[in-house]
Order: sequence, then structure tokens, then C-alpha cells
Amino acid sequence: MNIIICGAGTVGFTIAKLLSEQNHSITVIDQSSEDIKKINDSLDVKAIVGKATYPLILEKADASNADMIIAVTKNDEINMLICQIAYTVFNITKKIARIRSQDYLNPKFSKVYNKENLPIDVIISPELEIAKSIQRKLEAPGAIDNVPFAQNKIRLLEILVDKKCPLIGIKLNDLTKKFPKLNANILGVIRDGKFLFMKKTDVMKKNDKAYVTINSLQMKETLSAFGHNEKISNKILIIGGGNVGFNLAKNIEQTFEDARIKIIEKNKDRAEFIANELNNTLVVNGDGLDESILSEVNLEEVETVIALTNDDEDNLMVSVLVEKFSKNKRTMALTNKPNYSLLQTSLNIDDLIDPRMTTVSSILKHVHKGTIENAYSILDGEYEVIEAEIIETSELINKELKNSDLPDEIRIGAVLRKEEIIIPRSNYVFKKDDVIVFLAKRDKLPVVENMFRISSI
Repeated sequence: MNIIICGAGTVGFTIAKLLSEQNHSITVIDQSSEDIKKINDSLDVKAIVGKATYPLILEKADASNADMIIAVTKNDEINMLICQIAYTVFNITKKIARIRSQDYLNPKFSKVYNKENLPIDVIISPELEIAKSIQRKLEAPGAIDNVPFAQNKIRLLEILVDKKCPLIGIKLNDLTKKFPKLNANILGVIRDGKFLFMKKTDVMKKNDKAYVTINSLQMKETLSAFGHNEKISNKILIIGGGNVGFNLAKNIEQTFEDARIKIIEKNKDRAEFIANELNNTLVVNGDGLDESILSEVNLEEVETVIALTNDDEDNLMVSVLVEKFSKNKRTMALTNKPNYSLLQTSLNIDDLIDPRMTTVSSILKHVHKGTIENAYSILDGEYEVIEAEIIETSELINKELKNSDLPDEIRIGAVLRKEEIIIPRSNYVFKKDDVIVFLAKRDKLPVVENMFRISSI
């Protein structure tokens, strides 16, 4: 597929890297000669210095033959204009724009985004996506991540295998006998920085990160099997009332009936604004690094602290302060610099939130061809968990799993068939309209797309 990416920042660079490694033809446009030089030095893609709003620059990027354009510059209006020109002048089929401003995202104005007005096919809002991602983590205490698939009936859990995990050292086929009523499938683990597909006779080890597909109704039972019996937090403190913190609080108010939420926001005007917009959230104007402010919000009674300011270092320091003054809290910190993940264990922070990969995963699921509906990236996109539907032209129809000739680097996790959740065994037979959730290594994605494809995009 021919794809133009406008914006060579962190997200644009990451998308270009992942898509070029999937053998797409990629062109990146950015005004910054320094960012374009970094692209040229690091990636096997075409890179152009210039304004992507200029038709001549898009023409230089061969926009007439592009299948898709992804606008992820730092400016919402420029991203919108890029999509308009891409459609009006070059008739590019699929247009994706990153939009941050909450005013543009107001549902009241959704009619603006259509072919007659602003022809944007997919809008990605990083702040909204991050807020949803954090909320999912809160819904699965004990899990590192919790991702919905198949109309929310199947979940992918990322779970740390710690010293309390009773499954350590037990062969996978013995686990099936031990938990016969559990609709769960361990796809693989990250061990020593590498992903390992798990076979029937393999065992999990301490410090593995396990990826498990489950029946959504069995979340509590699955986490308990891994030794995680933590309760869902009802007393939550959010440090930073920006778009992420505000949207998270709004989502929690709507879905966690018993939740008691507090927000500390440094900017007085912003604090007043979000206090007026939220219904059941206490908003305190102050600095989250100020011990007297933490005392004012009664930190002792809080169960989970989420640091979401615009400053990575402040977010890390808040988490350290919380650990110092009030033990046994779940701490989560937003960090834009991937290298900070190296400090997670030493600083004793439970979760580091990477906004870059949240945004990238949101975009990647719209790049795949065919009936692929959802995608979640693992290890910076080296692997993906994907949701796809079996259609009548699929080569998998009526084949048993053991006879499907799937590559070893593709692992079927779970199936939604009508209302039934199936953990497929070797004699499972693919049927039309089955919704499959599976794990695939990046270089096997073309095989995946051929199996499920019904159109060119």
C-alpha cells in the first residue's frame, strides 16, 4: 500500500517505521529538515522537507497514487487541511487525522466530518484514547493492560507473572485441566525483552509478561488464577486536569458508580473550568508535588494515584512522593519518553503510560486491509493482536485449525461465534462470520491480510 505520513515527530516516526517494516511504500513529509534527516538516517522510506498543505509537495510525494494519508502534525487545523487537499485535489481514498482540540471533537459537530465538508475518514484523538486506555487498566486491577475485542466480549489481558503467581512452573496443558471452566488462552509471554509463543508443554516463569485472551465475563476469575485478587479502586486521585485527566474523570463518573475522584490541577482557570464540567469530582487548585496539597486531598484514603501532567519528570516525582508518604497505593504515570520505562522498577511505579504507542495502535488498526476491525501492538509493533471476521471467500472456511496451514508466528486466541466465546483447540473448524482474535508477528501480517481481505483497503 502507498501511504503518505505528514508529520515526522515521535508518532509519525513510529508509524513510518512500523509500516515500512510491513513492506508498505511510505513517504514522510515534514517542515523540519532535522526531523526529516532523522527519518532518512534511520528508515528505508522516502522523506520530503516541505509543507504538506502545499499541493506541489503532495504531488512530489506521489499523492495521485497514494492509498492513504495520515496527518499527525502538531497542528489540528493543518491536519484537517491536509485531508481536505488530499481528497479534493488527489482523491486519496482514506484520510486519517490526529485532532487534539476538544472543541473539534464535540459530538454536536460530527456532521462537519464528511465528504461535503471536511473529508476525514478517521479521527484519532490521543487524549481520548489515553483516557480510555487508563480506564481499562482500572477495570482490571492486577493487569498491566486490558484491551477489548469482539464487541467487548473478548479481552486481551497483559499480566505480570510475579512471585505470588501460583501458575509458575506448571505446563500449559496442565493448566487447562486445572481450570476447565476458564475460557482463557495464554498466547505467549515477553521474557527477557523477547516475545515467546507458548506451547502446551511450556511453563511460565517469574517476571514474564503474559498475554492472555479471555471471555470478558471471566476477568476476575482469570486474574485470580494468576494470583491477582486486587479490588477495583473506588478512591482515585488524578494529578493534572488537562484533556487526559479531565476525560478520564468524566469517563469514570459515567461508568464507576461508587467512584470517588479527586483532581489536583495547578492552573486556577483550568481547575475552575473542569470543576464546573464534572459532576461528582472534587477539584483542588494546587501543585501535586506540594506535600500540603497531597495532605489536603487526604492521600491516606486514596487507593490509586494517576499522574497526568504535561511534565514527565513531575509525573515520576509524584509517584515517588506517593510511595514515600503513603504505602500500598497503585501508582500510574504518563511518560512521553520511552527510556523512562527503565526506571519503573527502581521507582516502584505500577504502570507507566506510553501515549505514543496508544496513538500508534489507534492508527494501525485502520491501515490493515479487509475485515480487520481492531489491532493492539506489542513490543513497539513487532507483534500485533488483531480482530478479524471470517468471510465466505476466506481460505479458512470449513478448515480445522490443525489443517489450516497457519504459520507458527500466528496464534489464534479466541473466537466469537454468534454469542458464544470459543477457545479453539486443534479440531476447531472455522465458520463464516466467526470473529477471530489472534496474535501475529509483524512480518506475517501480509499473510493475515490475504486470509481476511475483501477489498484493497
